[in-house]
Amino acid sequence: MTAPDPRPPRAPRALTPVSKVLRLCLHALFLALLALAAGRAVAGSAPRSGWVVALCAVLAAAYLGGVRVPAVHSSPRAGALWLAGLGALWAALLALSPDGLWLAFPLYFLELHLLRLRWGVAAVAVTACAAIAGYLGHNGPAHGGAVNPGAFLGPLLGGAVAVATVLGYQALYRESERRRELIEELIATRAELAAAERSAGILAERERLAREIHDTLAQGLSSIQLLLRAAERALGEPEPAPGPALEHIARAREAAQENLAEARRFVRALTPPDLEHGSLAAALERLCAAAPWPRVRFSLSGSPRVLPTPYEVALLRIAQSALANVVRHARAGRAEITLTFMDASVTLDVVDDGQGFDLSAAASGSGEGSGDGGFGLPAMRSRAETLGGLFTVESDPGQGTAVAVTLPLPLEPVEAP
Repeated sequence: MTAPDPRPPRAPRALTPVSKVLRLCLHALFLALLALAAGRAVAGSAPRSGWVVALCAVLAAAYLGGVRVPAVHSSPRAGALWLAGLGALWAALLALSPDGLWLAFPLYFLELHLLRLRWGVAAVAVTACAAIAGYLGHNGPAHGGAVNPGAFLGPLLGGAVAVATVLGYQALYRESERRRELIEELIATRAELAAAERSAGILAERERLAREIHDTLAQGLSSIQLLLRAAERALGEPEPAPGPALEHIARAREAAQENLAEARRFVRALTPPDLEHGSLAAALERLCAAAPWPRVRFSLSGSPRVLPTPYEVALLRIAQSALANVVRHARAGRAEITLTFMDASVTLDVVDDGQGFDLSAAASGSGEGSGDGGFGLPAMRSRAETLGGLFTVESDPGQGTAVAVTLPLPLEPVEAP
């Protein structure tokens, strides 16, 4: 849903080139018809030609003054007052000269533009009736003229054409605005998607680097340290014999220990944001609390201990992927995530009471519970097996789903960061 428009509801928008041309044409038409009425009154030597010319000049001044006042276009009340003044002057001109009848057509557009639709249509109807009355007053039976259908059809058809034109233009304008808003939303969505993809790429690269450092550099330094310790013991048997060799080995072992600690600091620095400000249990608890549906409960069993960063990352990602499958596919009412610490292993269980799925169909990528196109379960299994763990899934249609991953704990305790 887009944010509400902070601008006032009647704030004028920047005119497009087409709107500017149409507005200039309306102004030119109004002033040209006034000039025509004044010119005909002078050329025809009408008895009240001076009054007609003066009234045309006043009407032109009132029109130009209102056009240049911003409040007329932004305030409905100011626009209505301006139209009322123009209407009164036009009625006076219509009473003096039948040529004032021509001004009804531009007045139609002004009324429909400045007033709300229902009031604009009502004003057009009143203007059309005034135009008919003015025509009959100058050319009706009272002056020896005959009443013909054109006296009624002309103003009425002109009003109908003006209403249809304005309604059609407003419909096109609304459609154009909807398309503009959709384009703006599309551009914003593309920018958000690009930012999300960059963020996901950064997180994936951080995880990859942490895994590579842990699996190669850190493990290699740990092996070097063990080998140096074995060499140190071998050189010191059967009796300790201090010498340059043992001193070099001791220095090499210390250097390996320092670099191993530095590698572990790099791994911790590359920890995913969910694990930066707390333990794995805290991250899993936040994950359960943030789930929109179903109701998810987290429980911790056993004595928690510090795990290597790749272990925590793998367990957290598996929990996120399994819970995403529950939300998207399981239609469950409840789910539970359990983290269990045992003497030699750590186990993560994700259980729901949803509709379950056929494991054989999921293995082929056609089942609902297979995650994103069948990739969810294999990705979780790959994470577990990369760390030497065991990944299992139990599910049957209508019986819910249970996902379990067991990782062997490292022999050496991991120091808390």
